[in-house]
Amino acid sequence: STSTSSTPAYNSHENHRHAFQTETENNNVDFTPPFRRISFVGTLRSVFGSEFPENYNSYDAIPIFQELLRKREMPKLKEPYTPGRMMDHLAGIFIEPLCHQPTFVVDHPISLSPLALHSSSDKGMVERFELFVGGKELVNAYSELNDPSEQRSRFSSQLQDRGLGDEEAQPPDEGFCTALEYGLPPTGGWGLGIDRLCMLLTDTSSIKDVLLFP
Repeated sequence: STSTSSTPAYNSHENHRHAFQTETENNNVDFTPPFRRISFVGTLRSVFGSEFPENYNSYDAIPIFQELLRKREMPKLKEPYTPGRMMDHLAGIFIEPLCHQPTFVVDHPISLSPLALHSSSDKGMVERFELFVGGKELVNAYSELNDPSEQRSRFSSQLQDRGLGDEEAQPPDEGFCTALEYGLPPTGGWGLGIDRLCMLLTDTSSIKDVLLFP
């Protein structure tokens, strides 16, 4: 006789949810779509209200943000003081803690994304998203900037940041700008951090514990 199984097939909504859950030290993570979406710049605007500087990508905004953090008794940015580092610092305080469940962060500031195409709705933002899970970035994706003049200007700003000691600032690449002059069609790309994914699935707090060659 033919035996039958009492185990339900994985085609119901509840089974779909269960199949895409994992557990971390602090909470369960549910990968059932749709994922939450929050705005990087929009979140900061909500936090600071009318005090949020309109020139948030500039060096002039750094002392303003430092004072706003002091008022809220939040940790201030340590040297070097650059717009990109300030935006990253603010993200660590006000945005990443909101991203335990899978969350797309959009509307990134241009100072954090020197290779990304600017947004059509706000020239201070770019067409970029990151996927955060458990408060950590898993995916980074953006539309490529294909204007050589604008790219040179971005590299110039990044060079200023490097001169102040920001080792993560993008170094100039004239060969890349020359290639853009020949033409680059609308292009986008994304990357997934396999090591971060392994950290999530194994509930590991140190990246060294999941690297094959630490």
